[in-house]
Amino acid sequence: MNIEDMVLVSVDDHVVEPPHLFEGRLPAKYADLAPQFVTRADGSNAWVYEGQEVSNVALNAVAGRPKDEYGIEPTSFAELRAGTYDIDERVKDMDANGVLGSLCFPSFPQFCGQLFARTEDKDVALAMVQAYNDWHIDEWCGTHPGRFIPCPLPAIWDPEVLAAEVRRTAAKGARAVTFSENPSKLGWPSLHSDHWDPFWKACSEEGVVVCMHIGSSSQLVVTAPDAPIDCLITLSPINIVQAATDLTWSPVLRKFPDLKVALSEGGIGWIPYFLERVDYQYRQHHIWTGQDFGDRMPSEVFSEQILTCFIDDRFGVHSREYLNMDNVMWECDYPHSDSTWPFSPEQVGEHFVGVSDHDIDRITHLNAMNHFGFDPFTLLGGRERGTVGSLRASAAGHDVSIKSTKAKVGGGAPVRASELGQALAAPQR
Repeated sequence: MNIEDMVLVSVDDHVVEPPHLFEGRLPAKYADLAPQFVTRADGSNAWVYEGQEVSNVALNAVAGRPKDEYGIEPTSFAELRAGTYDIDERVKDMDANGVLGSLCFPSFPQFCGQLFARTEDKDVALAMVQAYNDWHIDEWCGTHPGRFIPCPLPAIWDPEVLAAEVRRTAAKGARAVTFSENPSKLGWPSLHSDHWDPFWKACSEEGVVVCMHIGSSSQLVVTAPDAPIDCLITLSPINIVQAATDLTWSPVLRKFPDLKVALSEGGIGWIPYFLERVDYQYRQHHIWTGQDFGDRMPSEVFSEQILTCFIDDRFGVHSREYLNMDNVMWECDYPHSDSTWPFSPEQVGEHFVGVSDHDIDRITHLNAMNHFGFDPFTLLGGRERGTVGSLRASAAGHDVSIKSTKAKVGGGAPVRASELGQALAAPQR
C-alpha cells in the first residue's frame, strides 16, 4: 500500500491541558477549589491544586523541538508547540502528519486521575473528575467531530462511583476510559480482587475499553539509583508485561468475557513469547496452583480480550502470524519524546513491506474504529477524506520544522533513571 493511501488512527497521544480547562465547568460551590494555572518565578508553568504544584516535564511535550533540548526540567507554555494544548493547532499538526484520529491521555491529573483521587473530600474529587471529563469530551474531542476518540478519567477511589462515571461518559459518547496498569501500587486493591467488579461490569455493558498506559501505576522501572535514564526508557514499554500477567492470571477476563483492555504504549514484539510462556505455565502448574480456564488456554483469553498497541515495532509486525491481528493498533505518541511526528506515515510504512493491505488497514485504523466505536468516515464524508495524502494536502504550508525554544540543555551530565522517576511519579494517595 502506498503511504499516501493509508488511514492512520493513533490510539495513544497526549494533551497538555490548557489554562481555561475548568472555567465554567464546576458547580459554583467548588469553583474556587479548581486547579489554578500559574507561572513560577523562573518562568515555568504549573498547575496548583490543594497546595500541590504539578509541572509539565519537558519530555511530555517535545514535539517540534531539537533532540538536544529534550530533558526532564519543568517547561513553560512559551516553550511548547501550540498543538500540544490548542485543539485547533493540534488538528493542523495531525493533518500535516497524515493522522486522521487520535485518543489523548491526560497530563497534569496523571494517567488515572491520581491528583484528584488524593482529594480528601470525595464530592470535590468527583466534581473535578467530571469537569475534566466534560472538557475532554465536549471541547477537546468535540470541537472537531470525527477526529478524536474520547478517553475520560476514572473516579478511581470508589468502584461504584467509578462505574457510574463510566456510564455517564459513555452516554456522552466515550468508549474508552484510562485506568491504572497496577492499582495496588497506588494503594488500592489489585486486579486479582473482586473490588473492581462494578467497574468491569459497567465497561463490559457499555462497550468501554479500559486503557492501561505504561506508567499509570505512578511508578517507573528504576533498576538502580545510578542507572542511566536509558535503562528506564528501554524498560518502560516492556514493563507492560507485568500488567499483561496480572490480567491473564486474575479472574477479571474470565469473569467478564466481553471486557476489552488496551495495553497502551506497550508494544507487541514480546507477545509471542509471552503467550507461549503462559500456556506452558498453565499446562505445567495449573493442577497445584488452582487456575482453571475450562476448555481454553490462557493465550486464547489474552488474544481475545487484550488490545495491543505499538509506535515502532518491526519485529512485532513481522510476528503477526502469532497475534490476533484484529486487536493490534498503532500509536503516534504526540507530543512525547517517543513520538514519530511529523513523519509517522513514513516510519510506520517501513514496517509494512510484504504486509497485506488488509492487515495494514486493521493495524492503522480499522481495529481502532471497531473497538472504540469511532466512525470518522461518516462524519467527514468518506474514507478518501481521511487518507494520509488528503490530510497532508489540506495542511499544505503548515510549519512542522524543528525549532529551538531555549538554550541547549542536552549533552551535559548524564541523566539518571531515578531523576526522571522522581519527576514523573507524584506522591501516592
